[in-house]
Amino acid sequence: MKIIIINGPNLNLLGKREPDVYGATSFEDYFVSLQQIYPTIDLSYYQSNVEGELITKIQEAGFSYDGIILNAAAYTHTSVGIGDAVKAIITPVIEVHISNTFARESFRHQSFISPNAKGIVIGFGLKSYELALQSFL
Repeated sequence: MKIIIINGPNLNLLGKREPDVYGATSFEDYFVSLQQIYPTIDLSYYQSNVEGELITKIQEAGFSYDGIILNAAAYTHTSVGIGDAVKAIITPVIEVHISNTFARESFRHQSFISPNAKGIVIGFGLKSYELALQSFL
């Protein structure tokens, strides 16, 4: 099974940015632990702060992977383009958020990804990624 995790803006700062909201672990460290827990899964990771680069990666993975775990971060609430990219591909996408977006500012209650996602995992910290991964197993 071939799964890619695609992370959007500012998630490269996990472990440093707002640890009370996002925790103290870097995503790179967390990713290594996921690879160790699921050694039989071909698991890859991509992060960009640039909307167009995220769309390109979704399109690239969207016809050759078994699943995409997507945390588009702030672009979730603003990017029609990312929502359209998810809609255009055949690979199932699980939308992930580390924090409970519904417990935050009201603009975070809107997602352009959710209508086109296979499912959504919200608010379980970094564990949200593992829960999404398990949905593909």
